[in-house]
Amino acid sequence: MDQKRILVIDDEAALTRMIRLNLETTKRYLVREENRAPHAHTTAREFKPDLILMDVIMPGMDGGELASRFKADPVLTDIPIIFLTATISKREAAEGVTNGGYLFLPKPVGLKNLVECIENALSAKAHEHKAESKKDTEPAK
Repeated sequence: MDQKRILVIDDEAALTRMIRLNLETTKRYLVREENRAPHAHTTAREFKPDLILMDVIMPGMDGGELASRFKADPVLTDIPIIFLTATISKREAAEGVTNGGYLFLPKPVGLKNLVECIENALSAKAHEHKAESKKDTEPAK
């Protein structure tokens, strides 16, 4: 089975470690942690994740600024980002709260819900990529 690469960015080392350990138990993911937001861009370029899980509020650089940097980088622009944050309620999350096209999940998040969101985001990315490939191979009319 092809493991997907997940980058977890949060200033709380205990949280990133817990997420990594939980996700790796599923055997579906290879997970890397980054606890220093200013280093996250370099880490993402080196690791080449399929998806990024990221906190919103971090010292040195907030998640919104970091997401903007990722989207401005041609190597990272297409990587789905899911924000993990304590700033939204479980009710808002249940309603599928998005901001700027990003999905927000409340902390703490259960493994089942997290894996479901990851799989949905990866599936949407794969579907989008397949549609773009099909469009590129269709003959011009």
